[in-house]
Amino acid sequence: MASNSNGFLGNLGIVRSPGAPVPHRKHTTNCETVDMPVPATVSIGMSQHIGAPCVPTVKVGEEVFVGQVIGDSDKFISAPIHSSVSGKVKKIDTMLMPNGSKAQTIIIETDGLQTVDPNLKPPVVNNHEDLIKAVRASGLVGLGGAGFPTHVKLNPSPEAKAGIDTLIINAAECEPYITADVREIIENSWDIMSGVYTVSELLEVKNAYIAIEDNKPEAIKIMENIASKDDEHGDTVKVKVLPSRYPQGAEKVIIDQCTGREVPPGKLPADVGVVVMNVASVATLARFLKTGMPLVTKRLTVDGSAIKEPKNVRVPIGALVKDVIEFCGGYKEEPAKLLYGGPMMGTALASDEMPIMKQNNAILAFNRAEAQSYEESACIRCGRCVNACPMSLMPTKLEQASRFKNVEALKEYNVMTCMECGCCSFVCPANRRLVQSIRVGKTVLRNSGK
Repeated sequence: MASNSNGFLGNLGIVRSPGAPVPHRKHTTNCETVDMPVPATVSIGMSQHIGAPCVPTVKVGEEVFVGQVIGDSDKFISAPIHSSVSGKVKKIDTMLMPNGSKAQTIIIETDGLQTVDPNLKPPVVNNHEDLIKAVRASGLVGLGGAGFPTHVKLNPSPEAKAGIDTLIINAAECEPYITADVREIIENSWDIMSGVYTVSELLEVKNAYIAIEDNKPEAIKIMENIASKDDEHGDTVKVKVLPSRYPQGAEKVIIDQCTGREVPPGKLPADVGVVVMNVASVATLARFLKTGMPLVTKRLTVDGSAIKEPKNVRVPIGALVKDVIEFCGGYKEEPAKLLYGGPMMGTALASDEMPIMKQNNAILAFNRAEAQSYEESACIRCGRCVNACPMSLMPTKLEQASRFKNVEALKEYNVMTCMECGCCSFVCPANRRLVQSIRVGKTVLRNSGK
């Protein structure tokens, strides 16, 4: 993490307060997860993770089963993709993704039977190498939104592995509205602990933290009770209660909060002796080790001012957004904005014809009043964006460099260090599109070859 020194703000006698006090709006915390019925068709994309997309391993007209591999890649940074339903491959098409890229998509006509692939069975895991093979076979990626293949994260170089002493389970869930992770804790706490113990043992880490924001008292109590009563594993696992301040769940921020260690720009958590896993990821891994069922469903929070019945829903991966929303009672008014994920870092959707992917944790739909945007005005040089930036960057300088495509300035002000949390835009009284400009600046720098 970049230095948290007060810099020029400190020289002015101003104490830095990184992050932003975003409203919580956790309306669905007490909504028990319900299962969505299998839709008539699912559209399963071959690019659901950071890294190389998969190639279809099935053909049009072929019968498929729940848990069957339907896409894979021989690239290291990739993860296999499985069918979430049983049925017949209707079509293999190309779909435009929300980020502007194109990906092959397998469209399956479901038969309603949900017949499980007869070849599925729990993996045998006796050592770290077995664990890595099992994690890859599960198709697991970071379920907090990033989508980084988990088997890559858990397989650092021998040098880095030797220095890893801490596992952090990220249950902060700091984005407004989203409650999918807190429901994971409330409903599947023992799966979480089982996964934590397995990963801790096979990575040979000494310390494990389950990090939860203090606005989730029930989840904190549940995990503290389990950890305190587990005599077999001693004091290995601790619950770390974090202040409810966005972006507490960002990887580099949560490492700093739990261990006091800073991840330097361009470095990974493993470089400072830490592995971070999302709480749903570690629970999913535990279930795969017990059952052999890979990642085929996803818990989502469906909420927002345009949703008739907000709830937490478990859906087959590949279900269309419109089908999920229909299960939640449909729209109570015409949505002006649709999002994958939360309002701070979520991705806007052009329509509700998009499919649910592995890394999605929420669908939010807002009415026109709540989705309205405000006119930009001139920067008043108040410094609030600098004060809020958790990476100690200067967003106004980066915005200016981006506008003028000033590659050297983008490098000088460390544009690639930005985590795109949106705190700068949130606190700006002039409504400057700071984080949007910074994203453009990253593209400018990448395209420059520098």
